[in-house]
Amino acid sequence: MNNFVINKYLIIEFLKAFLNIVLIFCCLGLILNLFEEINYFKNYDIGILMPLGLSLMIIPSILINLLPFILFLSSMWVFIKLKNNRDILALKTFGFSNLSFLILFSLTSVFISTIILFAFNPLTSITVKYYEDIKGKYDIDKSHLASINSNGIWIREKYQNNIHIIKSQKFEGDRLINVSIYKLDENNTLIERIEGEQAIISENPWIIQNGFKKNFLEKTAKEEFLTFEFDSTFSEEKLNSIYSNLDTISFYNLITNMDDLVKKGYNPKLLMEKKHFYLSLPFFLVLMVCLAGIFSLGSNDRKQNTYYILLSIVVCVIIFYFKNFSTALGTTERIPMLVSVWSPIIILSLFCSVGVMQINEK
Repeated sequence: MNNFVINKYLIIEFLKAFLNIVLIFCCLGLILNLFEEINYFKNYDIGILMPLGLSLMIIPSILINLLPFILFLSSMWVFIKLKNNRDILALKTFGFSNLSFLILFSLTSVFISTIILFAFNPLTSITVKYYEDIKGKYDIDKSHLASINSNGIWIREKYQNNIHIIKSQKFEGDRLINVSIYKLDENNTLIERIEGEQAIISENPWIIQNGFKKNFLEKTAKEEFLTFEFDSTFSEEKLNSIYSNLDTISFYNLITNMDDLVKKGYNPKLLMEKKHFYLSLPFFLVLMVCLAGIFSLGSNDRKQNTYYILLSIVVCVIIFYFKNFSTALGTTERIPMLVSVWSPIIILSLFCSVGVMQINEK
């Protein structure tokens, strides 16, 4: 009974610290993102409600990406609070050890990550998608637009004095499959139609293969071709940027509809990286709790709290830079994608295992 009451007290303290840190990050994120949204909409007469609403939509997604750092600060907060209140010394008389605190808070962090991945993340993916749809309607450059939906890929671009309407069934690698191109003049009069089995768009001009073209101004018959060069402002890199924000895809969608997402044109390597980012999140959170415990439970001297806080934050920033660097190496195929995601976790696990054994002896 005593252990249940003590565990409940510790978990509540941990959750209170977590919610306080989340609230602080929400306020900071709202202020910083609000300035960015106001600058984006400076040429539109829309008031303050639109930028404010968009900022509130995007902040939850940002918090998920910063969740390890938030858990680290929350753990530091609660450990230092328990030390300053002498609660840790008192609880050790009931048989609690430093390892007991780490296990309890680690299990709590796993519970938090599970709730976020399966309940909170689907909601944030919807809000990010809605956020991008709203901002897309106010895009300053309306002459070049691209859209991906259940009917395929649609592109509208202005090239020289003409307008191109391009439709494709799907986007695979550097190729558009089953391409239809309609060329219109400045008066929106159809002047040419081009059809092809596929178009290689790795660079300009595009290479359209196995199709035909028809000129409506000259009223000629269909002219079939094996290859045809087509000038466009779009390329493989530009179209891939449409799929760049994988925060619009929830963890549940990634693990259940991976094949469908690949068929829609999403980069399978980036999808795999995002999937393993979510899978590694609970482990990363546990390690951040252990890291906070290593820095805060190593000494009972209150005077050293400030030193340990500053040192731990520096170490935490280094870890985040290292993790992002490793992910970049995986994205650019310098190292295998799975290695890029999990190697920081493995290295941090080795460091924390040594540190946990040391503080458990104290």
